[in-house]
Formats: sequence, structure tokens, C-alpha cells
Amino acid sequence: MQSTFTGIEIGKRSVVAHQQAMATTGHNLSNASTEGYSRQRVEFSPFEPIYLPGLNREETPGQIGQGTVVERIERLRDGLLEKRIVSQANGEGFWDTRDKYVLMLERIYNEPADVSVRGRMDAFWDSWQELSLHPADAAPRRAVLERGKTLVDAIHERFKGLSGIRDMLEQDIQGTVAQVNDITTRIAGLNEEIQKIRAQGDNPNDLYDRRDLLVEKLAGMINIETDQRDPDEFIVHTNGNVLVQGRVHRDFGLESGIDTEGFSRITWKESGEEARFSGGSLAAMVELRDRDVRSEIQSLDSLAMNFTDLVNDAHRAGTGLNGRTGMDFFVERPFVTNVAGNYDRNGDGQYDSTYVFRISGANKLEERAQIGLEGRMTFSGADGNVEVPYYPTDTVADVVARINNAGSEVVARLDREGRLSLKGTPSSDPARPDFVIRHVEDSGRFLEGYAGVLAQRGPDGAFDWARADGVLSLTGGSLDYAVAPVAHPSGWIEVNPALVKDPMTIAAGYGENGKPAHPGNGEAALEIASIRNSPVMVGRLDTFDDYFADAVARVGLMGEQSNRALESQNLIMKELRDMRESVSGVNIDEELSQMIKYQHGYAAAARFVSTVNDMLDTIINRMGV
Repeated sequence: MQSTFTGIEIGKRSVVAHQQAMATTGHNLSNASTEGYSRQRVEFSPFEPIYLPGLNREETPGQIGQGTVVERIERLRDGLLEKRIVSQANGEGFWDTRDKYVLMLERIYNEPADVSVRGRMDAFWDSWQELSLHPADAAPRRAVLERGKTLVDAIHERFKGLSGIRDMLEQDIQGTVAQVNDITTRIAGLNEEIQKIRAQGDNPNDLYDRRDLLVEKLAGMINIETDQRDPDEFIVHTNGNVLVQGRVHRDFGLESGIDTEGFSRITWKESGEEARFSGGSLAAMVELRDRDVRSEIQSLDSLAMNFTDLVNDAHRAGTGLNGRTGMDFFVERPFVTNVAGNYDRNGDGQYDSTYVFRISGANKLEERAQIGLEGRMTFSGADGNVEVPYYPTDTVADVVARINNAGSEVVARLDREGRLSLKGTPSSDPARPDFVIRHVEDSGRFLEGYAGVLAQRGPDGAFDWARADGVLSLTGGSLDYAVAPVAHPSGWIEVNPALVKDPMTIAAGYGENGKPAHPGNGEAALEIASIRNSPVMVGRLDTFDDYFADAVARVGLMGEQSNRALESQNLIMKELRDMRESVSGVNIDEELSQMIKYQHGYAAAARFVSTVNDMLDTIINRMGV
């Protein structure tokens, strides 16, 4: 038989259940603007009825209900949609970061303004052209000097701007690594709390939201994937490596000094192995620092180094108005003080390397002459040595072009005297110095007897930087070589102070038979001015104008690519987030309607309790003896 007070208990359960539903609705409304919050819903279920099957069951028809209870408070979340958002967030973070920094690069180039490096260089060439027309005057020399200074200043400013961006990237990388470590620590801590609460049979909805928000932020920094095959073990991994597993997490570290400039490398802290990422803002910053911005600095250094070398080569042979000759127009700073380029690379006190930037052959070559030789030259490359074949029907120009198009880190040209000049280029490996020729070898006699670069053919006669006195393998006599420069010529290139002190030392003409140039001779100035449009640049770029056109196009295309990719990623993420908002977001109108429903349910339950109370009062107080 049912208890007399069963009605009170049923009403009480309904009042409590609707009170919890009202509280949950208020919780939703108060968190309508909270980032990452998912709306929650109370799920009601009937309380266990009386007279479950059993031997002691009373003989009465049907089961008697006992009201309602809150079975659980569930957050509304689409797990598959969340996985899609996490998988796409790294693309958004990557292109957003890249677009921001590429915009900085575009502003640094400032092309085609007159104050850009290109504008200053054009003015520099024009001043030499003017000097060639008036070689006996002082005013054109002062114009050459001043425009040389402004050109140097423009190159310095561009180098400072590029270096500043690279330093910003390094600082951002360090800060982002610290943020990633902090987020993974917090995710692991939330995992532990969630596990404890779940063990008590509760749903830690707010902790789930906090964890999902941290995971999404982490996905914007690095590419990650989540997995939860076991309900009690939430896993985050990146590129197949576990980052968070339950309450255990792995940290990233920074190893400094991994290249010639001391920039850091991201590693797994526990093992020291390099950590690599394929998406997220961290991957974008590493790629920009180590590839794009570094490449731009190397390109500017290559311009400055070859520009300095070519102008000095022509100016050194000329004679100034005061009769002085053999003067460089720009200052050249060698990396090593040893005249043979010897350097102690491993720091044991003994020379073990040869740092040479340029090697010029001893013989004058005719550009259109067929070489009549066959063999295979070997030069150092980015990923090992590169072989360059030559054949009897090749002209000297063909061989030079083949060397420049081979993809090695050695390029060639014929200098003003017709000699073959080999030059080192910027290295693709950050651990190796720029502008250092690392290997030159020839199986035939082109570099040996024809061009007069090597003293002997074959491996025994090869020039290799990995030994001291490597220049001994080069041909003697009129051989000319230059040791490698200090890193980043674009940062230190300067006009020769001797010319600043006495502009009359600036050469305009060439002397003959050991005699100084005639005051009216402007051959040297004309030769320097002609460098502007002559095929003198190294590699696949023929002229200085080609360099500027390539640089502007390269940076412009980078900006276009990043901008369009970012727009695409933003549209994708907007669609996904809108879909999530439709599922998980708090709709105030909907919550108010839920509140009215729960309020009516609460009022009805209260009225039921009041009615049962009246019935009990009648039974207890009015049914007397």
C-alpha cells in the first residue's frame, strides 16, 4: 500500500527538478558572452516506480509512478564538428601569421619609390655616367660620392628592416613555445579534474568547455589532432607524437645557436629531438624566419657583395684626378685575416678550413670560342656536390651558363679581363657560412689548362674548403682570389673613407703602359656605369635590374598568396563556427522560453504539493473520533 505522504514526495521531486532546470537556464543566460561556453540542458527522467517485479510485489494493477528527477545536465556539443574546427584552425593560424609578416616585408621594399634601393642605385649609375662625360671635373666626383653614400644608407635600412623582422619572429617563436607549453599543462590539469569528477558520476560540463577552448587555441598555434577512445583518457598529438595523454603532457624546448647567427630550434624537451610542425602560427613563424626572411637577407647580401666586388674591380684599375690608383670604391671586410683564407672552424687552435669567396682563372677567354674539351666539373651544392658536364662543341658562354643553371652554390662569369671568375653564393644550410666556395673539381682540362683555375685535374687537384691552404690547389701566376667576407655585407658595406676624405681619388679613367690616366679619360667611369645593364649578376639573374624585378615580384606574390589563402581559411572557419554556434551557442530568446516553461512546471509542482497538503490536513485534523 502506498504511503499517505507519497504525493508530498512526488511534488518535492518535481519542485527540485524544475528548480535545477531554472538554475541551469540562468547559468546559460549569464554565460551568453563567455568565450567557448556551450549551452546546457537538463534532462528529466521518471523516478523509479513502486512495485518493481519481485516475490514481495503487492497485488495491484500497474506500476505507480513517483515523479521526476534530473538524470543529468548535458552540454550541447557536436563532437565531429569540433574535430573539423580543430583540424582547420592550424591553417587559419598559419596564414594569419604569415600574412601579417609578409605585409611588413612589402612595406620594407617600398618599390618603386625613388627612396628605395632601386631608386638610389639608378641615381648612383647616373652619377658615374655623368662623370664619364666630365672626367676632369670635381663636381661629378662629389655627386658620385654622395649618391654612393645614399645608396649605402638605403641598403643598410633594408637590411635593418629585414633583420628586425627576423628578430621579431625569433621573439614570437620563443613566446609561442612558452604559450604552447602553458596550454598543454593546463589541458593535462583539466584532464585530471575531469577524470575525478566523472568518477563520481557527474558531468563536468564547464571543465569540458574550458578544455575545448584551450584545444582550439592550441590548434591555432600548432597542427594537432585529438583522440578519446577511452572516455577517461583525452589525447592530443601532433605529427604522430603524443603531446597530452590524460594528465601527462610533454613540453617543447628551445635550443639556441643551431646556426651561424644563433637562432633557436624547437625541440622536444625530454629527448632533445627537433620538433617539426606542418601548420599553425608556430610553423608559419619558423618558415618565415628560416626560409623566407633569411632568403631575402641572403638575396640582399648577394646584391651588396657582388655589387661591391664589381665596382671595386673596375675602380681599382682606374686612376683618380690626383694620380692615385689601386683604390677600392667600397670597403671590403674579409671574414678571416689570413691572406690564404685559412680558418680554424672547430676551434682547436689549428687551421682546418679555407674560406674563399671568389676564384679567378689565370687565362683570358673568348666568350664565343669553342672549348674543344670534354669533361665533368663538380661544385658544392645545397644537398651534396653537383656535376656540370661540358663538351667539345660548347662555347665558353655555354659552359658559364651551364654552371649558373646547375643549381650549385658556385656561380661563374667572365670578368673585365675575360678571365673565368667563380664565386660562392649564400648557403642553403644555416650551419654553413655564406659566400664560401666549398668544392671545385674537374675531371677534364677546362678548369685546369684552359681557364687556369685549378693546378691539376681530378680529385687530387680539387679545391676543397675542408682543409687548410686549399688555395695551393689553385693555379699560381696571375691567379686572383678573394677571401670570404664578414657575414651580411648589406649591413656593413661602406664607401671607402679615403675617397670621402679626398674625392679627387675617385677614378674616372684607365692609364696605359704604367702611366696615369689622362684627365679627360672617362673609361673607368663609363665601365662602372655600364655595370647597370651588363650581364654581371650571378646565377640565373643577368643584371641588377633583373634582381630588383625578381625581388619585387617575389615579395608581391608572397603577399598575394598569403592574403588569398587567409581569406579562404577565414571563410571556412566562419562557416564552421557559425554551425557550432547554431548547436552550442546560447540563444537568449530560446533560454527565456525555457525559463517560462520551467517556471510553469515549478508553479504546477508547488500547487500539487499545496493540494496534497490540504488533503493531509483534512485526514489528520478533520477526521476525528
